[in-house]
Amino acid sequence: MFGTGFAGGAPPAVIRVWTDPEVALREDPDFAIQGEYGGDKSGVGVQVVALGNGQFDAYVLEGGLPGRGWAPGKKRVILKGLRHGDEVLFTDEAKKANAIIKDGKLGLNSEDGSKSQLPRIERHSPSLDSKAPAGAVILFDGTSAEHWENGKVENGYLIATGCTSKQKFGDYKLHLEFRTPYKPDARGQERGNSGIYHSGRWETQILDSFGLDGNDNECGGIYSISKPRLNMCLPPLAWQTYDVEFTAAKFDASGKRTTWPRITVRLNGELVHENLELAKDFTTSAPLNNPVGGPEGPVFLQEHWNPVAFRNIWIVPGK
Repeated sequence: MFGTGFAGGAPPAVIRVWTDPEVALREDPDFAIQGEYGGDKSGVGVQVVALGNGQFDAYVLEGGLPGRGWAPGKKRVILKGLRHGDEVLFTDEAKKANAIIKDGKLGLNSEDGSKSQLPRIERHSPSLDSKAPAGAVILFDGTSAEHWENGKVENGYLIATGCTSKQKFGDYKLHLEFRTPYKPDARGQERGNSGIYHSGRWETQILDSFGLDGNDNECGGIYSISKPRLNMCLPPLAWQTYDVEFTAAKFDASGKRTTWPRITVRLNGELVHENLELAKDFTTSAPLNNPVGGPEGPVFLQEHWNPVAFRNIWIVPGK
C-alpha cells in the first residue's frame, strides 16, 4: 500500500511500507536506529525519526522525553542525521550541537557544551493489554469482526477499513490499541493515517506523528478542534493505546441539543485532553455514520489508505 505527497522534493518511485516489526528490522537498517534515547535521570531526551535511505531527524528535548520531563515551552532542537554504515552522524544548522549513534547509544554534544550518553529505550503504554472490566462490551478480541460493519481481520488484528460498530453508545469509556505502519519515505498525513470517530462524528486522530509538533491533525489531536497537551506518539510499529471517556451530547424532549459532547483522552497513559467540549457538529468536512438528533452513536474506525491495525477494543457504557 503506497501513499502520495512527499514534502521536500520529488517523491521516491515507491513509498515503502512495513507492517511487521521483525520484517522491518530485517529489511531496513534504519528501523533499528529510529526511536527514543534517554533515561529518567539524564535531563535530556532525543526522539530519532527515520526519513528513509539513511536520513534522520533527531529532536533533542530539554528535561527528558515527553511524559518524562519535556513539555511544550521547553527547548526543542532539531538535528539532521545521515547513516554511515553502522553509525549515524547528526548536526544542527548552526553547527552548535552534534550527535552520533553507535552501538545502540546516542552521544550528544549540546549547544551549552554538555555531553550525554543516552541509551536507546522502548517505552510501552501502562494501559497496554488492559483487561476488559465487568460490564464491558467487547468490540474486538482478535477472533472476528462480527461487531463491525465492513470489518476485516488479518493476522488476528482488525484492519482500518472504514468499519463502524454495529452497536451504538451514549456515554462510555473506551479502550483501544493501535499500531501505525513504518513508512520512512512518506511524510505528514501520508504516514500511518487513520482515526477513531466517537459517536461517529468527533475524531481522535491516528497518525505516525512520532517526534512532531503535536497538532490537532496529529496523533492525540481532536481533529480540527484541539491539539493534544503533549505529543505522546510512540515510534511506528509500536503498539499504542487510547483510553477515552466520552460524554454524549444532551437533547431535550423536542430533539433540540442542549449540551455539546465532552471528551477526556489519554494517549499511551498520558492525559492529552481533559473534559474538552466538542463544540462542532463534526470534525471532518462531512458528518459520518451518525445524523444529528440523538445522544447515541457508533464507533467508527477510519480508512485512510494506510495499513493501521487495531486490537483489544472494549467499551464500558455509561449508566
